[in-house]
Amino acid sequence: PPAAHTNSSMTLRSSTAAKGGPQPNKLQSSTSSSCDPALRPIIRRRARSLPTSPERRKRAAVQCQVPGCQSRVNRVRFADALGLELTEVKVFQTGEDPSIPLHVLSRLSINSDLWYSSSDLEFTMQCLVPDFQQPADCMDFSSRLQEQQVCLERVTSSDLGLSGTIQVRNVAFEKQVSVRYTFNQWKSLHEVCAHWHRSIPEKNGQDQVDVFTFFLPVPPFLLQLCSVVQFAARYQVNGQEYWDNNRGNNYSLTCRTHPLKMPRECEESWIHFI
Repeated sequence: PPAAHTNSSMTLRSSTAAKGGPQPNKLQSSTSSSCDPALRPIIRRRARSLPTSPERRKRAAVQCQVPGCQSRVNRVRFADALGLELTEVKVFQTGEDPSIPLHVLSRLSINSDLWYSSSDLEFTMQCLVPDFQQPADCMDFSSRLQEQQVCLERVTSSDLGLSGTIQVRNVAFEKQVSVRYTFNQWKSLHEVCAHWHRSIPEKNGQDQVDVFTFFLPVPPFLLQLCSVVQFAARYQVNGQEYWDNNRGNNYSLTCRTHPLKMPRECEESWIHFI
C-alpha cells in the first residue's frame, strides 16, 4: 500500500543519514562536560641538528640557467650531525702559559696602581719624542718640497713604532718612496717602502703632490731611555734619486719619559686585550 511504501522510504533515508551523515563530536562533548583544557605539546626539545627541509633541498637542486654561470650551493652542517662534539675543552699545562707583550704588562701594572691608590695617579711612560719640529708646521715647508722634490710631512710614535707621511712632487707616474733608518748611529741600517696614500691637486701654481705613508717597527726592548732612532726619506723617479735628511742632520727621535696624570674616575675605563 502507498502508506507502507512511504514508511520504508523514510526508514531508508534515516538509515543513510545515520551511516554517512555528520557524527556527533565526542571530543567536544566530553570536553564541554569537563573543566580541564585539552592537552597538547608546546615544547619540542631539539636533540640534534634537524635535516634539511624538502623545499630547501628542491631549491638547492635547481641549477642556474644563465650560460656560463656555475651555480654554487653552500651547505652548512653542524658537528653534532656528523657525530662529533659541539664543544672542545683545551687544558693548558704550566709550561704552556701564553706570552704577554710588555706594553700590556705595563698597562696592567698601571691599572693595579690605580686600584690601590686613593687619589689621582701620576706616572711616567717611555716614548720616542721628535727632536725636530714637524715639517708640515714650518713656514718653509712648501719651499723645501719644491727644492728637494721630497719632504717629510709629519711623524708620530706609538707602542709599536713610528708612522708618518711624506710628500713628493708628482714628477712622473712611476715612482718609489722609502725610508732608511737606524737604531745605532748608522752602524747598521734598515729600509722600508712607503705606500701611496692620496694625491693633492695643483694649488697656487705648484705641481700636483703625492702623499705616501710609512711605518717603522720599533721593538719594545729598544725603547730605553736616551735611545735614538734616526731616519731619512728617499725618492726615486725617472732614474734620479732625491733625499730629505733634514738638511743633513737626519730626522731623529729620542726615547724620553713623558709624565701622565690619570684621574681616579678613569679606573673603570681601562680595558686590556691580551
